[in-house]
Amino acid sequence: MSSRIFQNVIIQMKDSIDRTLGVVDEQGFVVASSELAMIGSRLDDFHQCEFDDPDRPVCTSSRTYCALSSPGARFDYACFTDGTDSMSRTICAISAVTFNEAKTNYEEKHNKAAFIKNIISDNILPGDVYVRAKELHFVTDETRVVLLVRQMENPDVAAVEVIQHLFPDKQKDFVLNINESSIVLVKSLPGPNCPEEVHKVAHNIETALKDELGIKCVIGISTNARHLRELADKYKEAQIAIDVGRVFESEKTIINYENLGLSRIIYQLPTTLCEMFLNEVFKKNSIETLDEDTLETINKFFENNLNVSETSRKLYVHRNTLVYRLEKIKKLTGLDLREFDHAIVFKVAMMVKQYLDSLNITSKY
Repeated sequence: MSSRIFQNVIIQMKDSIDRTLGVVDEQGFVVASSELAMIGSRLDDFHQCEFDDPDRPVCTSSRTYCALSSPGARFDYACFTDGTDSMSRTICAISAVTFNEAKTNYEEKHNKAAFIKNIISDNILPGDVYVRAKELHFVTDETRVVLLVRQMENPDVAAVEVIQHLFPDKQKDFVLNINESSIVLVKSLPGPNCPEEVHKVAHNIETALKDELGIKCVIGISTNARHLRELADKYKEAQIAIDVGRVFESEKTIINYENLGLSRIIYQLPTTLCEMFLNEVFKKNSIETLDEDTLETINKFFENNLNVSETSRKLYVHRNTLVYRLEKIKKLTGLDLREFDHAIVFKVAMMVKQYLDSLNITSKY
């Protein structure tokens, strides 16, 4: 379909340009040209082109080329003109802008992936979603989930192709390149309740990127979208899942928004409110007065559901030793962790402190 778009543009420009103008694919085959006899032929000098800068024309011995924009790792097409003089370079550069604009306009009008990207980016009005969906014969009320794949350390543009290979059905599953480190997968689901399948999808993506490109990534999973218009909110959920996971679930690489619970609430609180809360909880002494062994005891106590016997067994200490430590904590903070209400307050306070520390706010508590 792109060749037809390019040919239409060339027909409109032909009378204004006094030299041959055309478009080649990535292998150098002419897909559109002002000289119809050239279409389908291969240009022998194309292999000499190296498009280091996509906006800069490249000259061979007889032609000037300019790469067209592409979301992938390299260009899909390049336009060309006969000649290597300044006029040829100018014509080629202007033609590239025109071809890119025509290609973009067509994709926005007829490409489902571009439509989905506009939705999650909030670049389309809610009322227009219905109109565009009808034009594209899109099922609007199908269950879908948004997965945000964020590459860590050294992002690779080839990651998009790796994920696209995992989900070849481009009419139901959409892999979208957001920026150099973030990729979105909008995945169609067979039903509203299949969390195991979604987690498996995330695991497969993580494994593929690690095995094929040596890339580490973290994946945020949204709740299910029941309608196309919900995808923008679901994309935000996937973003929040990664951001909250970075603070409270740093050891995890797959984070589900639905499972964040209290962490998500704390993350959305104003920092001033968090500071006030810590001041109220730790009136007697700062949380900094608790040493590493004491904090480990507290974490184990919470992990074992406030069970003294089980916690002492896991810590390899006598039950009376654990009771002594809990009494020490009570004396320092005024909170008895053996009481459920006090334990909840202390747990929330520790999470709030962790959140503030992640923001590099100097702690006084």
